[in-house]
Amino acid sequence: MSQSALPQIEKDKGLNWIGLLTRNATLVALVALIAFNLVFTNHFISIQTLNVNLTQVATIVIVGVGMTLVIATGGIDLSVGSMMAISGAIAPLIFLGTWFKIPEIHLAVAVAMIVAVALAGAFGWFNGWLITRFKIQPIIATLVLFIAGRGIAQVSTNGNLQPFKLPQFQWIGLGRWFGVPVQVIIMVILVIVAAWVLKRSLFGRQILAIGGNERAARLAGIPVAAVKRWVYCISGLCSGIAGLVVIAINSSSDANLVGLGMELDAIAAVAVGGTLLNGGKASVTGTLLGALIIQLVRYTLLANGVNDDVAKLVKAALIVAAVWLQRYGRA
Repeated sequence: MSQSALPQIEKDKGLNWIGLLTRNATLVALVALIAFNLVFTNHFISIQTLNVNLTQVATIVIVGVGMTLVIATGGIDLSVGSMMAISGAIAPLIFLGTWFKIPEIHLAVAVAMIVAVALAGAFGWFNGWLITRFKIQPIIATLVLFIAGRGIAQVSTNGNLQPFKLPQFQWIGLGRWFGVPVQVIIMVILVIVAAWVLKRSLFGRQILAIGGNERAARLAGIPVAAVKRWVYCISGLCSGIAGLVVIAINSSSDANLVGLGMELDAIAAVAVGGTLLNGGKASVTGTLLGALIIQLVRYTLLANGVNDDVAKLVKAALIVAAVWLQRYGRA
């Protein structure tokens, strides 16, 4: 081996280290944040801290699961917050008997949950239908429901706050199973199922193929329109579940506030998690890690006496860094 080749090998080793860190930037950032808190944040190691961070991030991850699949196809869904508001408005109308009476409370809660989540899924399918039937850009098609969805929720409730105290329903937001919050269990189940679907199933491969090159996917015989409609439907279903969790925690449903700004939080989690924003490559577990990083940054700043407004600036910086890493990794 010539002496001149050695510097090139050393250079390649350096590039490999950079590539390794770039590919695992999300995990590295999470480990660094945990290490920082272990040293500088008082009482970081406690069950209460773990519960606070997991419960505050659960709804973002639940919505982020659907958003990851949508972005994997090269699309985006701005209506997730409005669909949370619709789900959160419809469920109390049913289990409180405002629309019709169901004598048995467990049956009323079950019907309320199924109808609310299914309705959110139907609105998600409507988004997919607009995109595939009329060839409307996803950001425009979902903007329709972003505006109209919250209006539907407000009209359904006449703009009124719906307070309730119903343990049979509120277990979804306040209940625990073997000490673990139910909403966290739902989050973990959805992440595992979606990650398996994306990596191991034909449907998952079709999603990534469409995001990578939609024209080639169509020529290969993939039913592009049907897959896209199902993906937006799944995003709606996830949003519907998140809406139920939020109102269960709050013991009330406010159509003006449920899911407000959730679309930005979900997109941020997906971006920080390493999913390509123009489709073709996606990671549901990356979205989980991305949401945990954003939440942990906010917790770290607040726990060390930094104003909450600064956390928003840091979150914006994280998104910029994530997008830069995506471009760097593809260069």
